[in-house]
Amino acid sequence: MIRASMAGTVWKVLVKPGDAVVPGQDVVILESMKMEIPITAEVGGTVTAVKVGEGDFVNEGDVVVELG
Repeated sequence: MIRASMAGTVWKVLVKPGDAVVPGQDVVILESMKMEIPITAEVGGTVTAVKVGEGDFVNEGDVVVELG
């Protein structure tokens, strides 16, 4: 699971189910306090679910992407 590192609004989702992800790859971009904050994968895998959409608000620790 990839979790939000801080609270913010989802500005852009960069992956979709079925995509392969490598460690260090950006998967979601959050907007917080007029800054763009990338959320990156810490491990590799295949995206099984995207739990957020553009415009959604997330809190720190919320799951944004699930990997299988």
